[in-house]
Amino acid sequence: MQTIPSLEAQNRFGELLDTVQREPVLITRRGRPVSLVLSPVNDIAALQRQFARALSELAPLRGAEAEAEIQRSMAGLGEQARQEGLTEQDVQRLIDEG
Repeated sequence: MQTIPSLEAQNRFGELLDTVQREPVLITRRGRPVSLVLSPVNDIAALQRQFARALSELAPLRGAEAEAEIQRSMAGLGEQARQEGLTEQDVQRLIDEG
């Protein structure tokens, strides 16, 4: 994941858009993270993987904290999958294919 200052993101917006097609980009202001830019994809599982990878780079979690975050993320994914008409088996297959 690339990290760039907000001024550079503003001045090189076209390049930023090209970069996020390949990998997430973290934008910082005064050295602090202010935005994470991901490329939209039609595949919910792929978007979830992009987000999870970026999140793990930003704040690596361990132990009970990691388990709680995974459960929270999976619950949100499960609800969205139900709204999309996917079964638990469909979701598991998508995760396994990851």
